[in-house]
Amino acid sequence: MLRKGNKPGFLTHWLFDWTETLGVAFIMALIIRAFFLQVFWIPSGSMEPTLDIKDRIVVNKVSYHFRTPRRLEIVVFRQVASPDKEKRDLIKRVIGLPGEKLLIKDGKISVNGQLLVEEHTMNEDFANFGPVTVPADSYFVMGDNRPESADSRYWGFLPKKNLIGPAFLRLWPLTRFGLI
Repeated sequence: MLRKGNKPGFLTHWLFDWTETLGVAFIMALIIRAFFLQVFWIPSGSMEPTLDIKDRIVVNKVSYHFRTPRRLEIVVFRQVASPDKEKRDLIKRVIGLPGEKLLIKDGKISVNGQLLVEEHTMNEDFANFGPVTVPADSYFVMGDNRPESADSRYWGFLPKKNLIGPAFLRLWPLTRFGLI
């Protein structure tokens, strides 16, 4: 039997409810970040003008368990191993898919002999590269700021196992909020 003085107070009940709510929210946020979505920031100008330095983007970490990357899709991935550098997460655009032959001549990209039509805005580069054939389970990726992008032309093909997921939403700056 409860006596008048033993009844839990309003403040105690309120604190318990809020602590429980915040605890559940925190655990859910950790689960979502670990398995489903993750926010990344853009560290360099390699994707300008599409993405600027310090933009915040959301990446879908589940997609590639159900489908393969698509040409011209913007992807986040773990940097290909480099003996002198620590691995970082990078962002580039998928240009070549497994088994395709690529050639870059005067900045124009040909895939299997067909000129690649890129409708996104980019900083053009008039360099030559290739021909190369993309190995199985690998991708050829390039930044949109071609003259300033260290990409597959420099460090080689991107292994499928290094992919994190496609970028699909810009969160910051708010003036550019929206789908990518």
